[in-house]
Amino acid sequence: MSDNSYTPPKVWTWDTESGGRFSSINRPIAGATHDKELPVGKHPYQLYSQGTPNGVKVTILLEELLALGEDAEYDAWMINIGSGDQFGSGFVGVNPNSKIPAMMDHTTDPPTRIFESGAILLYLAEKFGRFVPMQGTPGRAECLSWLFWLQGSAPYLGGGFGHFYAYAPEKWRYPIDRYAMEVKRQLDVLERNLADREYLCGDDYNISDIAVFSWYGTVVLNNAYNAAEFLEVHTYEQVNRWANQIRSRNAVWRGRKVNRAAENGGVPERHSAADIDAVLSQAKS
Repeated sequence: MSDNSYTPPKVWTWDTESGGRFSSINRPIAGATHDKELPVGKHPYQLYSQGTPNGVKVTILLEELLALGEDAEYDAWMINIGSGDQFGSGFVGVNPNSKIPAMMDHTTDPPTRIFESGAILLYLAEKFGRFVPMQGTPGRAECLSWLFWLQGSAPYLGGGFGHFYAYAPEKWRYPIDRYAMEVKRQLDVLERNLADREYLCGDDYNISDIAVFSWYGTVVLNNAYNAAEFLEVHTYEQVNRWANQIRSRNAVWRGRKVNRAAENGGVPERHSAADIDAVLSQAKS
């Protein structure tokens, strides 16, 4: 152990000067920090989110549903988590956990709130009867197993590896090694599962693929945390094959543009298909 080894005190206290990229917004208490109502557009589904791996899960599914002709029109409003928008009173009213994404379904009376990305995916898939196998079938059990696998695994990748490798104020070997080992183990889980399957559950693409792609597709295709070489992501051939196949879907491209900064080629707010079409036109020009 190094000379900087930490001895925990008997009682933990909050050090707001602990540093790190997210130190200004992380806190050990819940609830709103300021009053701010959420905007409401004209469409049935109101999404409050940001284009992070958790956020794009929902916009990808909504775009997939629209591509199939479903009445899944939505307004997507940017919640800037770096600025603390998630602690506004309106957002906390939709998600008491103050995390993106959060959604209101105005097709019900009263409107239904849904928070946690996995819950939103399952809610929408069940409501439209798309991208989730029928209840009582082995395929549904497999789909939900992989969906919940992702919900439990992603924190190791983002909050664990990503934090200590890319965002912590100092680099410490122990947490980086610990989380790198777990991320590589998870990639190996996917690699072995995809060795004889086109998608996670077999021949059909579903919400488990959308959820897992949003995190692990980002890792193997887009060099998340600038860690592609460190993690040797190119060695996971089946994961790369699967991720490239999903990335090539038009609805996936569209969904990944939503609630991202315009200067990065994104659509900060989405209120109609035309908002994303404009970005596509600019990319082709």
